[in-house]
Amino acid sequence: MISVKKFTFNPFMENTYVLFDETKECVIIDPGCFSVEEEEELSNFIDENTLNPVMLWHTHSHLDHVFGSSFVANKYNIDLWIYKDDLQTLNAFNMVCKMYGIPVKNSPPNKCKFFNLSEGISFGKSKIDIRFVPGHAPGHVVFISEESNFVINGDCLFDGSIGRTDLPGGNHQQLLESIRKELFSLDDKMVVYCGHGPETTIGKEKHSNPFLV
Repeated sequence: MISVKKFTFNPFMENTYVLFDETKECVIIDPGCFSVEEEEELSNFIDENTLNPVMLWHTHSHLDHVFGSSFVANKYNIDLWIYKDDLQTLNAFNMVCKMYGIPVKNSPPNKCKFFNLSEGISFGKSKIDIRFVPGHAPGHVVFISEESNFVINGDCLFDGSIGRTDLPGGNHQQLLESIRKELFSLDDKMVVYCGHGPETTIGKEKHSNPFLV
């Protein structure tokens, strides 16, 4: 079984996740840690639980989800994994930070590996399925554990809402179609870990989300 630890970081209140299993191998997803204190909060949890980080994953590379990617990749000497269609968003990090007036401390790694959707990805004794869910961002993916009954869904679906689509590469209709096809096909009881805000379930959103019912 996979354990999930959530942190909420940076002024955008972004949720960062650490997944780990009984082997103590872990993956870090969307590290939004912006300050030294937030970096320490993440690394202290890993140290205190004697975890072994083996990979860094992005659901997508909007700036609030990747502020801490350089820190994580360098500290643990691990590779960044993204979906191939996310590369342009990743490379735009410095430009977008400048647009928002946010000082750039460290850019995300510019070398990365690409997910293979048909193969999924594994760590420890755990297998994760990956689905392409564009609309909020062109290269957005989600990470699914059928065994542990959860999906790390980034900024696609929220408790009673959906991801914004007014950013470059966003497409409202595409997001709705992606959610209905790739997320609402999952079990109603599956827990949805969101990129912002609280957890929800597939069933709750399928039957009551005002954007989708």
